[in-house]
Amino acid sequence: MAILNSFVNDIFERIATEASKLASYSKKSTISSREIQTSVRLILPGELSKHAISEGTKSVTKFSAGAGK
Repeated sequence: MAILNSFVNDIFERIATEASKLASYSKKSTISSREIQTSVRLILPGELSKHAISEGTKSVTKFSAGAGK
């Protein structure tokens, strides 16, 4: 279980680091969903990035719809 936890933490850290770099390149002080999606495309290979972006978008949409209740 510790190995899986380490793997997930590593992926999140890589995505956050890449998103931070992208935001600083465009002189922005906040990280938006666009930077996160671009980071995922850069870090995860091919089909895996497509599924990650699809599931992430679906989760954010579901969360946003429930937040108004």
